[in-house]
Amino acid sequence: MHETDMTKALIFTVKGWLAEQPGHPAVERVHLTVGEFTCVEPVSLKFAFEAQTQGTFLDGVELVIDETPLIAFCHRCQHEYRPQIGLQYACPSCQSPMDDIRSGRELKIGRVEFSV
Repeated sequence: MHETDMTKALIFTVKGWLAEQPGHPAVERVHLTVGEFTCVEPVSLKFAFEAQTQGTFLDGVELVIDETPLIAFCHRCQHEYRPQIGLQYACPSCQSPMDDIRSGRELKIGRVEFSV
């Protein structure tokens, strides 16, 4: 379950960033952008986050996951399309192999919200 390792990295990153903020504000929400093609399971990621943050500075913090779809571009026919993960990656118009992914590989912290 690579979601556990991702959660550890997320906690470490937020902790380091928070230590640099004046007054060390309390975190209310952490927003992640997760691409559909990263093979990250949002439910597993939320579960790992909740389990690993118990008793820490992130205990009770809401993890908000914004998913981005897999979108590819076919240079042969100049067509943007949405491949079906695990079923069909080739261009539906000309059957060229997927070679230009425009979105769906993102895995980043979008923003951190603080309590007022």
